[in-house]
Amino acid sequence: MKKTLGKGLYAITDCENLAFDSLFDKTGQILNVGIVALQYRDKSTGSQLRRERARTLQAICKRHRIPFLINDDIQLALDIQADGVHIGKYDAGLQETRQLLGQDFIIGVSCYNNIKQAETAQAMGADYIAFGAFYPTTTKQHTVSVMPTLLSQGKDVLNIPIVAIGGITPENGAALVEAGADMLAVISSIYSPAEPAQVILQFNKLFQVSSQVHQ
Repeated sequence: MKKTLGKGLYAITDCENLAFDSLFDKTGQILNVGIVALQYRDKSTGSQLRRERARTLQAICKRHRIPFLINDDIQLALDIQADGVHIGKYDAGLQETRQLLGQDFIIGVSCYNNIKQAETAQAMGADYIAFGAFYPTTTKQHTVSVMPTLLSQGKDVLNIPIVAIGGITPENGAALVEAGADMLAVISSIYSPAEPAQVILQFNKLFQVSSQVHQ
């Protein structure tokens, strides 16, 4: 049965800057405070080690009942029966991904700054789309610069969740939630602090305030 993604903080692992033991410890802290999804993003580890680490993170997500998604690696997502996969511009196409994974997998698609691409992804069965980068980020090179107004434009034409990504902090994230982001995808903001709990609580408060304002 396909899991659903609620509004809130979408965590992405910082495998580029943290040893796995430290990453796992911080992920445990992050899950204890509360997020809506965890994405395993690892661009450097060999396939066997990546599979082992994915299974380890998947297990802790299951204990917390948090959806666990894999970045880019569709075969890994299928092999370990992750909850979903996130694909981008240079990954396997959405239609092919859906055929391989079936209907019970969550599939998210990066649409950068392209509303038309987001509409197409929705029509083809994407479960959520991601826009960004909204702010400067060191995680990815050659990012597309996006303005918060794109989120409100997306809300006018999309009925699937919208994720905002790219250099997001509790301080600049409020404008994105107000503009229509259902989820804020973050890496450094929560994996860099020695104790991420306080930062996560600040992020979660953004969604609580937004919910109260729109009631």
